[in-house]
Formats: sequence, C-alpha cells, structure tokens
Amino acid sequence: MSTGFADAAEAREYRSERHAFRLVRVGGPFDQAWGMAFLPDGRMLVTELDGNLRILEPGRRPSDPLPGLPRIEAYGQGGLMDVALDPDFAANRRIYLSHIADTADGWTTAVSRARLDGGRLHGFETVFTGRAAGRGGRHFGSRLRFAQDGKLFVTIGDRGYRPGAQDLGTHAGAVLRLNPDGTAPPDNPFASRPGALPEIWSWGHRNPQGLAFDPETGRLWSQEHGPRGGDEVNLVRRGRNYGWPVITYGRNYSGTKITDETARPGMEQPATYWTPSIAPSGLTVYRGDKFPLWNGNLFVGALRAQLLVRLELDGGRVVHEERLLTDFGNRIRDVHTGPDGLIYLLLDENDAHIWRLEPL
Repeated sequence: MSTGFADAAEAREYRSERHAFRLVRVGGPFDQAWGMAFLPDGRMLVTELDGNLRILEPGRRPSDPLPGLPRIEAYGQGGLMDVALDPDFAANRRIYLSHIADTADGWTTAVSRARLDGGRLHGFETVFTGRAAGRGGRHFGSRLRFAQDGKLFVTIGDRGYRPGAQDLGTHAGAVLRLNPDGTAPPDNPFASRPGALPEIWSWGHRNPQGLAFDPETGRLWSQEHGPRGGDEVNLVRRGRNYGWPVITYGRNYSGTKITDETARPGMEQPATYWTPSIAPSGLTVYRGDKFPLWNGNLFVGALRAQLLVRLELDGGRVVHEERLLTDFGNRIRDVHTGPDGLIYLLLDENDAHIWRLEPL
C-alpha cells in the first residue's frame, strides 16, 4: 500500500529552482498501474500489471476493466505494461499494448494492438513477440513510443541474463524499431547483417523502462535500471551499443564488481547516471507553455527514491539535475506531458492515483 502524502486528497505546493507549482490529484485508485496514454477527449487509458486496462476521466473513479482484452498473466516484474495510441487513432481507433507472453521457450515481451470503440476493445491481435524468452521474471523493459514517421519503438530488458544484451541474435537488452504491423523496417541498422535480428535499433541496455521523443528535436531518450547503482539516461542513437554489462557504473547487489570498465571504444557513455540507484521508471521531455523555464528538460520518475528528477540538457548532455517531490513518499512508475502542457505522474502502488504538476 502507498504510505506517502499522496494518499490524501489535498494539493501540496512546492518551489523549485525555476518554477513554483502545486501537486494535484487527478484520479484513481489503481492497483499496480504501469502505463498511461491520453485520449483525444482528455481521458486517459491506464494499464494495471495484473491485466486490466481502464479509462480515467479526471476527477472521477476509473472505469471497470475494458472488455475485449484477453487474459494477460502477471509474472514477476511483468504483466500488462505500456499503452500507446496509434498516430492515426482519430481515424482508426487503434491502440497498442505491451505485455508478457508465455512461449515454448519461456516468458517474453510482446506487443499487441486492438481497436477501442464503444467502451471495449475489438480485434485484439499480437503483432510482435520478442526473441528474449526465459523462465525468470525480471527485466521485461516494455515502453512503447511512436516516432513522428509512424514507426513504433519498443524497449526490452536483458531478462536477467546479462550476456543477452551484447547478442544481436536476441531482442534482450535492446531498443527496437518496428512498423505498426510488427515487422522490421528495411532501413533498420542491422536489417542486412547476418545473425542479427532486424528489429534492433540499439543494444547493450539492461532494463529500459523510460522512453521519450523530444517533439521539437526528434531526439530519442531512454533511461534504464542499473543494479546497485549505474542507473542511466541515454540519448538513443541508431545502431549504437550502450555497453551493458561490459561497461557499467553499477555493482552487483552484493556490492561486488560487475566489471572494472566504465568505458570502452565503440560503446556509448550515458548522458548521466545515478550511484546509488534511484530506480528510474517513466520519462518525458517537457515541451509546453505552462512551465516555460522547464522547456526542453527531461523529467524522470523514481521508484526506489520516490521522487521526480528534472534534468537540464545541453544538446545530448545532461548539465544540471534537480530533485523534486523529495517528501512524496510514493513510487512513480510513469511520467507524461499531457496535451494541456502539464506533467502527469502515475504511481504503481496498490490503491494509488495519478497526480499532476500545475503552475502557481
């Protein structure tokens, strides 16, 4: 159960380095919420890990679970995870969902789509099943984001098997780029390399649970969980290797070294990293007029640290960090910039809510 002040309905006011704001409860409750997406009419789709998809109208209780979604098991860190709207949602009413799937080789991350119409889902179909299966329940990744050209980007973690992140023959530890039908675009960086899977866009990731495009620059940012330290924010570039587990700033949970190397030629350095771990999950690039002095900043939610991190950028580098909501006392699972220019936070405890930052 949630234990922070967010259990109460009252707003709380804050003064950051650049803006004064209040934190206001939008609606809930949800149990183990994982992802959210905004519908054109201002309502929100919210996933719950145990297989429910609900609609939230701000100020009201969530809907009952939407019918038309097949049973999705929750296993370990996985279940029903992210949700994203098709760029042509207004015309085709199509949504995309990431979730785990049980295959002959074990559990893996899959992507499905369906039409949302009349308060239910129609035509549910799985369009992609990752080749990253195993019997463990860790590191499914699973963020979904559409690029401006309509391609779908998907994250998959290393599934708890570290060498997989350095193997282009598996989807583990990778950011993928797909066509909306789940196929690999022919211009992907490894589409013609023998032995490499054509869906891979970047590799060498541990467990990326934040993914966001900057709508102004088109840059793609991700953040990923390290083990004991070594959480990273990365500027995701085509065909690049981000090093896990060959290079890392983290250690094993026991405190022992994973590697002596934090850098190696041909492997990317993070834009920033955290040691000790904050357990980052959820990421947005703020572009809006409600907080003009935050324009272009990254906002990262934290599970373990139970706060919100603001990062200032200079091109592809993080040049300043500010920690917000340090008294929040709740695990932040997802972070979004809403169509209204406000920042929304999704909590993942039982009986938890969505909150938003509003300017004072």
